[in-house]
Amino acid sequence: MSSRLASFRGPSTPTSSPVASRQPTNPSSPSRLSELPHHRTLRSQLLELRNVAYEWDERVSGQGLKAASSLVDARTELDNELAMLSVGKQPEYPIVLEKLRFMESCIEVLHEVIKRLDKLFQKMVKIIKSLEVLLHDVHKTKGWTFVEEPLWVTWSLEKFVTKLPYILKPYRRSLETHLELVEQLRPHDLTFEESRQIIALWQAQPHLAQGGWDAVWEDICAVEIDRWTAPR
Repeated sequence: MSSRLASFRGPSTPTSSPVASRQPTNPSSPSRLSELPHHRTLRSQLLELRNVAYEWDERVSGQGLKAASSLVDARTELDNELAMLSVGKQPEYPIVLEKLRFMESCIEVLHEVIKRLDKLFQKMVKIIKSLEVLLHDVHKTKGWTFVEEPLWVTWSLEKFVTKLPYILKPYRRSLETHLELVEQLRPHDLTFEESRQIIALWQAQPHLAQGGWDAVWEDICAVEIDRWTAPR
């Protein structure tokens, strides 16, 4: 990530468990009396990051899963039709060609999903970099003690910004995995069992199970950020 954080203390691995309850607040704290611009910027950027993560899931579990399942179904139907032919009889050319064209269209849709996931990942990177700039600017004008103060409950601006980059690793690995799965689905001689295993892995998104937005950040934000809106 940005070199702007080089002067800040190194982040530790974030935990998916937010604070158990809101701690008593200090009424004299300026951040409690009214929100400053960096409060609003952080909240809006985190909400945008959540939207990106939710679109990611929709692309994978909706458009991507539908295309992958349709591809496997079309292959299974073609195999069944060919198996029913009498020995020595050739299949009707239009039927086979139509199925093959449909299969290729499914593969094209999967590649479009991968392209969109890549753009979503880049958007995540951009959001996190923008928050690094925010931290740098606030630190420059207000000082180190200020960025270490709790914003709403217990987490400071510094803590949010230095822990957020950890979300990129599971999404990058998930992107790489989905790209590999599309390539594995491409051969038309793939067995049904092999296809079933690939689709199960596609849908499971194992890299996000422990480090994705819902696994870590939604609960943290719900507790630590004032006026955090409920997910749709």
